[in-house]
Amino acid sequence: MKCFDIGKGVLVVVEGDITEANVDAIVNAANSQLWMGGGVAGAIKRKGGVEIEKEAVSKGPVPVGRAVSTTAGRLKAKYVIHAPTMEYPAMRIPLENAVKATRAALEEAVRLGVKSVAFPAMGAGVGGLGVREVAKAMAEVVKASEHPDVVVFVAYGGKAYAEMVEGVSEVLGETECPDVKVF
Repeated sequence: MKCFDIGKGVLVVVEGDITEANVDAIVNAANSQLWMGGGVAGAIKRKGGVEIEKEAVSKGPVPVGRAVSTTAGRLKAKYVIHAPTMEYPAMRIPLENAVKATRAALEEAVRLGVKSVAFPAMGAGVGGLGVREVAKAMAEVVKASEHPDVVVFVAYGGKAYAEMVEGVSEVLGETECPDVKVF
């Protein structure tokens, strides 16, 4: 776990499974239709329940640059924030889509009044973007935006964790980790 200074609050980079994160809200790097098939979305649906997808789809379609929230079913979090990075499932995306989705998810987290929110690497994986470049861009968005007290970037696997730490380090300075237990 590495912690970074974001002014009022802390950005924490951890390795783990976002569906197990002990936070108020987790972010789903969604498609505009809000169908939850593969990747992080599929994992959220499998662990949290199909009711998350049913509620999300009822609020769609949602364009890239906007976000909606749903309950989190059986997950530890209270909410799932669905922030589309792509119009349809399995599309390759430009980095700007990940930036727009991150900004929209932070706006929704602030609207919900949550104290903590966890993000996957938005647009990495199915979207085709590299974890390091995405983490750097996401950190820039967090630094420039209103945000909850604790923002968590969750990397799935050791390689992704190292790349995420590299990307965030290019934007933010490390700080002492507060008494935050993400997992």
